[in-house]
Amino acid sequence: MKTIAITIDDETLDRIARISGRGTEKARNRSQLIRDAVKDYVSRLERADDDHREAVVVRRHRAQLARQATAAVRAQAKP
Repeated sequence: MKTIAITIDDETLDRIARISGRGTEKARNRSQLIRDAVKDYVSRLERADDDHREAVVVRRHRAQLARQATAAVRAQAKP
């Protein structure tokens, strides 16, 4: 683990201090709370990037996917 320095406005720091003082397992101290928040944020950004890439692929192949879906439904509907 590396130590870094960041600048946080007073209001946000006060909010962090109030939350971290609650003593919940996930928010034992300010550093842990900030680490958890950054991990969650980075995970959300990564998921958004993945979703965007997948949407591009689906758009690129939507006609083929539609034909395949139609064929699959027709095949399942046959007795």
